[in-house]
Parts: sequence; structure tokens; C-alpha cells
Amino acid sequence: MNPNKLTPIVNKPSAWALSPLVVFLCLYLVTSLIIDDFYKVPITIAFLVASVYAVAITKGLSLNDRILQYSTGAANKNIMLMIWIFILAGAFAKSAETMGAIDATVNLALYLLPDSLLLAGVFLASCFISLSIGTSVGTIVTLVPVAAGIAEKTDPGMLPLVTALVIGGAFFGDNLSFISDTTIAATRTQGCVMRDKFRVNLLIALPAALIVFIYYIVCGSGIESAYEVQEIAWGKVVPYLIVLATAIAGVNVTLVLLLGIVSTGIVGMCYGCFDVFGWFGSMGEGIIGMGELIIITLMAGGLLELIRFNGGVDYILNVLTKHIRGKRGAELSIAALVSLANVCTANNTIAIITVGPLASNIAEQYRIDKRKSASILDIFSCVVQGVIPYGAQMLIAAGLTGLSPLSIIGYLYYPMLLGVVALLSILLRFPRRYS
Repeated sequence: MNPNKLTPIVNKPSAWALSPLVVFLCLYLVTSLIIDDFYKVPITIAFLVASVYAVAITKGLSLNDRILQYSTGAANKNIMLMIWIFILAGAFAKSAETMGAIDATVNLALYLLPDSLLLAGVFLASCFISLSIGTSVGTIVTLVPVAAGIAEKTDPGMLPLVTALVIGGAFFGDNLSFISDTTIAATRTQGCVMRDKFRVNLLIALPAALIVFIYYIVCGSGIESAYEVQEIAWGKVVPYLIVLATAIAGVNVTLVLLLGIVSTGIVGMCYGCFDVFGWFGSMGEGIIGMGELIIITLMAGGLLELIRFNGGVDYILNVLTKHIRGKRGAELSIAALVSLANVCTANNTIAIITVGPLASNIAEQYRIDKRKSASILDIFSCVVQGVIPYGAQMLIAAGLTGLSPLSIIGYLYYPMLLGVVALLSILLRFPRRYS
């Protein structure tokens, strides 16, 4: 077994290489829809079956080397970084819950916002935070526990909706922020300036966000909370304020979570919520609670690596660039390329990096404004990442709320509407100045 020969090799482009993804989607998504029960097929089992199938159909390697290739994908540095974030997020979320930070923050939100503006307020907060910190993951980790607490105190049936609007707002900033990985990757691969890409992107994203924001105001007008706001323990809000302030300041998300964990311990012991060992116990419980999420992430990384190795990504690139006709066709091809690459990698930044150079060549050949091609790459990668049930953001939100990812998808109004508006911008040649 020679690890050095495995990762760089890619088999010839093949549609069959994409079949493990079909197996996963049929077993998890289609089966759940048919039996109308999103919890009947555990997502871990769907990934396990698809992974075994992917290993079985991989050609050109011995069984040991196929498993090693799969493990190479699971051990990808992006996957491992995500796992560290999951571990820290679990420790912070549980220790914050144990010392009463979530209840205190929820009480503060209910005190400041009238019932009719709860939905719109949570969406706006998610948009603002994600735009400030440039990461959808950090926004979801910060806001989902608070949003879930608000839903529990007003109407538990709203939990999938409020979770979805946090995810939607998180992708608003992920798509637009100057410090977002996707923005950096899109502008670098297309060779344009960030502020110019931002202007084009904003003209497309802002109408979608405004429509959704107005909808949440109208939809939330009928909400009446039967919950009586308790006295606010201001000190217990401090951990979330620290997390929010350091995230907005641009501090690395792992350090943000570490500061949050330390602050929950200090504040919790000051309030007598637990002693040192109680704090350790709550952190340990939170980390264990992320176990399923970590397993899913590892299996997803391995599965998608085998799809790449077997030529699935190259097949998509070849098919979509074969029959381009005119600017509309070229822009639609760029959108389809990054979307399908995102489906196969479950990482919007990696998807942009994968197809970015090819998108740049298409843009030059068909005289597409590089600011527009960069915007298309970023928007459609975020749209797909925002709705796939095995994306990191969806899995984190589901893990923090105990929901099935499929129960959240139907409420993801902003990513869906953003995709529609982006398609219309291509078909209608909008904005004109950049089309």
C-alpha cells in the first residue's frame, strides 16, 4: 500500500462515478419522502451504504488501497478543521445551556423584540452577523441555539422555520462578505477586485433578501407568545456577547469558540450553576453529542473523494462545457458547473476552487464580465450549499436542534429565492452594466 500514489490519480471522466451520490440521495432523501418520515432512515446509514458501494465500484486499486483512498478524503484538512469546530461548538453549546446563557439570551431577545418581529429580527441578525464575520458556520453555531430557544418559548412547531431562517441569513453574509472564503476564492480565480464583485453580487442578492425579510414580517405578524419573559440574568448573556463581538472582529472561529467556552465556565461558576467538574462534565456531554455529526462528516469526505477519484467531477466539467452557445449559455454553464461541483464536494469554497479556472476560461472566450462570472460562482455555490442535506452548515444546525436536515429544507426560503433571482439575472441580462 503506497499512500503517495493515491491522491493525485484521477480515473477517466465517468458518469458511473456519480452513482454513489445517487445511492445516498435515493436511500436518504427519496425514501424519506416516499414514506413521509424524515427520521426513518438515519443519515449515517445512508452514508454507510453509499460509502460501501463507492468502495466496491472503484477501479484500478486493491481493496486496501480503495479504503486508503476513502480515508484520504475523510482526513482532508478541510474536513478535519470542520471536525475541530464541531467539537468546540458542542462543548460551548452544552456548557452555555447548562449555565443558563441560552435562556438568558432568549429572554433578552423576547424582551427587546415584539412578537410580530421575531422571525424578521432573527433573519436580520443572522444576515448582519454573517456579513460581519464572513462565515456561515460561525453564524449558525452562534445563533441557532438562541433561535431554537425562542421557538421553544413561543411555538415549538416553529423550530424548523427559525433554524432555516438562521441558515438563510448565514448564507447571505457568506455570499457577500469581503472576508468570506467563497468571496476570496471567486475573485481570485476570476481575477477581479472584491468590491466590484460585491457590487454585482449585491444587486442580485439584496432583492431576494428584501423579499424574504418582508415575508417574515408578514408571516410573523400573527405570532403571539404565551411565554412570560422572566427576569433577565444579564451576566449570563456575556458568553454570547463575547462570541458575537470576537466573531464580528474577525477572530478565528476556533478561538472564538474557545473564548466562549472559557467565559461560560467563569460566569457559570460565579452564578453557582456548576463547579469546575460540573463545567467539565457539560463540555464532555456536548462533545459526545456531536459524535454522529463527526461520523457523518468523515464518511461524506471519504465518499466524495472516491467520486472525484473515479472521474465524477471531471465528467461533469466535460459535459457542461461541450455545448455552450452565446453569453447566456456560458453563464448558465458556469452556474451549473459550480452547482454540480458543490453537490459532489459538499463544500462551496472547494467547488469554486475546482471549477474557477475553467469558469475564467469560459468568461474570456465568451466575453463575460469577470465581475459577473465571480458573482455567479459565489451565488450558486452558496445556493447549493445552503440546501443540500449533507452540507456542513445543515448538519451543524440539525445537530444543535435535534432536527432532521430534511425537515429544515422546506423552509430555506432565502437560498431558494436567491437561486431563482440569480437565474433570472442570467436570462434577463441583469444587471445590464455587467452583462
